[in-house]
Amino acid sequence: MTRLVTVAHGTRSGEGNAVAIELTRLAGLALGVESVTSYVELQEPLLADALGASTESTVVVPLLLSRGYHTRVDLPAALDSAGGPAVITDPLGPSTALARVQVDRLIEAGATPGQPVVLAAAGSQDPTAADDLRAAAVLVGALWGSECRMATMAAGDIGEVVRPGDAVSVYLLAPGHFSRTLADEARTAGAAVVSDVLGTHPTIVDLICDRFRSRPDE
Repeated sequence: MTRLVTVAHGTRSGEGNAVAIELTRLAGLALGVESVTSYVELQEPLLADALGASTESTVVVPLLLSRGYHTRVDLPAALDSAGGPAVITDPLGPSTALARVQVDRLIEAGATPGQPVVLAAAGSQDPTAADDLRAAAVLVGALWGSECRMATMAAGDIGEVVRPGDAVSVYLLAPGHFSRTLADEARTAGAAVVSDVLGTHPTIVDLICDRFRSRPDE
């Protein structure tokens, strides 16, 4: 039977890694398959090690919110270590499913649909990742009912983009240093509401399952 291997970025934060582990566990249960959590860096097992530990057919689902260097270089390189057939799916974002989760998190935090909103992310110098973040902001804006502006830690523009009274959607999967820094900078800039991270929302579990089922040919 084909197994599920997820790959998260990896963090030194135990609570951050716990999100990836729980999402993987829940998706494996929903699919009825063996599931393993792996990481790009900072935590074990690394993806290459998880792939090399089994001869079973494997579908790798990146728990990443955009394309970029990891999806273009690191993850394909890890396939060389696979002990059996393995394929990599698209990352989780950008997607309408994630935008729905962002809207849920904003409402849970006390935001009102139509309130000025900013998508705040870690960001990247990779142009593909930047394109995906802009696409994610458009998707949120369409569901939220107002334009969604974008700010990133990489660009250093959170304090410039966020205005007093804004609602800020933290576009990160798990808690940790980045989420705390984003929230602090947004509040300092006057944000009225700052959402929680995406976390273990059931819609994300469904999205992982969808990625698994729609995997590319081996």
